[in-house]
Amino acid sequence: TIKIIGENTDLYAQGYFVYDSKKSGSTTVSHLRFGKKPIRSTYLIQTAKFVGCHTFGLLEKFDVLGNIENGGTFLLNSPYSKDETWDNLPIRIQQQIIDKKLNFYLIDGYAVANKTGMGSRVNTIMQTCFFAISGILPKDEAIEQIKKSIKKTYGAKGEEIVKKNFEAVDQTLENLYKIDVPLKVTSKIEIPAIVSAKAPDYVRNVLGQMLEGKGDNVKVSEMPIDGTFPSATTMWEKRNIALDVPAWDPEWCIQCGKCAMVCPHACIRIKSYDKKYLNEAPSTFKMMDAKGKEFPDGYAYTIQVAVEDCTGCEMCVEVCPAKNKKETRLKALNMTPQIPIREQERANWDFFLTLPELDRRLINTGVIKAQQLQQPLFEFSGACSGCGETPYVKLVSQLFGDRSIIANATGCSSIYGGNLPTTPWSKNNEGRGPAWANSLFEDNAEFGMGMRLSIDKQKEFAIELIARLKDQIGNEFADAILNADQKDEAGIYEQRERVTELKKKLETIKSKDTEKLLEVADYLVKKSVWIIGGDGWAYDIGYGGLDHVLASGENVNVLIHDYHEFHVVVGPQNTEDGLLGLSLGRLTQRYIAMETAYTRTHRYVDGFDVGDALAQNTGELHLPRERKTTAMLHAVSGVNVLVESAVAVKERCCFENILGASRRGIARKFAKRPFFFSHAVENAPFDNDLGPSRHLERHRPASHELHRLTQEAAQNIELVHIRR
Repeated sequence: TIKIIGENTDLYAQGYFVYDSKKSGSTTVSHLRFGKKPIRSTYLIQTAKFVGCHTFGLLEKFDVLGNIENGGTFLLNSPYSKDETWDNLPIRIQQQIIDKKLNFYLIDGYAVANKTGMGSRVNTIMQTCFFAISGILPKDEAIEQIKKSIKKTYGAKGEEIVKKNFEAVDQTLENLYKIDVPLKVTSKIEIPAIVSAKAPDYVRNVLGQMLEGKGDNVKVSEMPIDGTFPSATTMWEKRNIALDVPAWDPEWCIQCGKCAMVCPHACIRIKSYDKKYLNEAPSTFKMMDAKGKEFPDGYAYTIQVAVEDCTGCEMCVEVCPAKNKKETRLKALNMTPQIPIREQERANWDFFLTLPELDRRLINTGVIKAQQLQQPLFEFSGACSGCGETPYVKLVSQLFGDRSIIANATGCSSIYGGNLPTTPWSKNNEGRGPAWANSLFEDNAEFGMGMRLSIDKQKEFAIELIARLKDQIGNEFADAILNADQKDEAGIYEQRERVTELKKKLETIKSKDTEKLLEVADYLVKKSVWIIGGDGWAYDIGYGGLDHVLASGENVNVLIHDYHEFHVVVGPQNTEDGLLGLSLGRLTQRYIAMETAYTRTHRYVDGFDVGDALAQNTGELHLPRERKTTAMLHAVSGVNVLVESAVAVKERCCFENILGASRRGIARKFAKRPFFFSHAVENAPFDNDLGPSRHLERHRPASHELHRLTQEAAQNIELVHIRR
């Protein structure tokens, strides 16, 4: 808009944009000034003549009309018709429109976008409305310039995209209405508090101001003195950004658990519980009998959607295998408008959270339908709608989150993982959850290794102190702590119980050693260190550090989000001083990085594709296990690729067919020597009867010498086969 005005009128123009950093449902406030004289204002607009609100839900989050002048113009994108919108406005908004005598214009931009094949994209539609209302340019000239801008912006995406935008522009004016404003308020809708009254004081008083766009009002004295922020705060955000959300139909559900596994934002949760807890359930709460040996006898089963946190990506509906036999277009999950069911589902969600979690010791993590009963400790992040990375992060949090410490490489995972004002890393009912910290792009592997060394040193100190205090705490009890088997959930649970008992004993013994042991006693319980980052970090900028950590043999886990195969956000990111630089590209870098890992003896290397796991008819989930060595897990993490890759497994497509046509030359180059760890996408199924050295020989690496070393080391590498 500002470019069109600046380039096609005699007016001076100035634009300043206030962004948040969410990757889905983000808010941008555009401060635009136009005038016949040069504009030298260096501050945000304090009094506006025109305010446009592109998302109806923002009326509940911000004081949208607080700075509009009397007699100004207000343009609203509303999901309601012109006759219904006024009564669905909150009381405060109606009062402001009346008091300020605003010119009120309305369009259902989503209806226009849907009708013209634009999905939920309304920017072009709202831009057309602005020019039609403002009169800055004659109508025909404005539309001509808008279409010229569309052609320039979207021409490279194909003629079909351009045509859809043109059609949206042409249909906009037919659906733009000026509303006759009543003389009095008719609404009964109150704007809810930005954060629930149930939230902790810090969340309400500090983070709440940031959520409301008033972060500049937060005092320095209110900020954390040591720079740490509380976890489990996204649960209070309730962004309500989805127009349509999934609704569960228990009549047709087969309890496979795939919907919960694929959900990028942990908005679909599953619980199995004793039916006695249903006495206080809301009337609209849904349940069915739990089926299968994975659940205790006589238990109920519920799939619950957090509709206020859902982004509406539809991944769950796409992956749902259950069919409605009465109406074949429907499944066990179906998209439905969010606003009509918001209130009832809010009550259902609150009740669902009161239901007890199933004992982790009883959960079989080798089956999807059972594993997804584990509570996710990564929820409601600001990741893109349909994100391909967060299901893996969520899975890590379910399996190891109550004892995990995470070193995160700067990138997508830092934006959705630790973005102010809220934190998606959560905690369970016992207060346990992941500890997360972000590092620079180039040194994250070393950062995580330092965490491991620190943990081991403090555990070593705790063991030394227990040895000194054996006589006081009991020899048999001390030996039980020191020789604890923590290879599974039961062992870890028992060790936690021992450490709790140890602390009670230490409180009755007064000495310097007992005081020191109280400080480090928790390190006697197993900790799981994860080094997480994207392909740009692992295969380029941070590869040198990753190589050293892999060589160290330290007990760390590396999770690599390989996003580059499917979508490039800011270009290849290959630096000239990276592993191989611009000349060979990141596919070659990944190939050599992975084979370098193979050559390290006693290392564990594997890959996991959620889409692959979802495509298995058996429902088995063959996950990497915790080990006392360096472990690397390669995750296929494309946008909306979780469902696509599941389809690819069924059709046994090669990875050339997954990639876009523009990259097929690169695809052909590497399709004949894929990595075994990208099962679904690269069609390199690792058959149970095929040993590692035979497999690597079949897919010969670029370097003969590296291949020879790989074969020699292959006998020392333990691989997990994904069952087919």
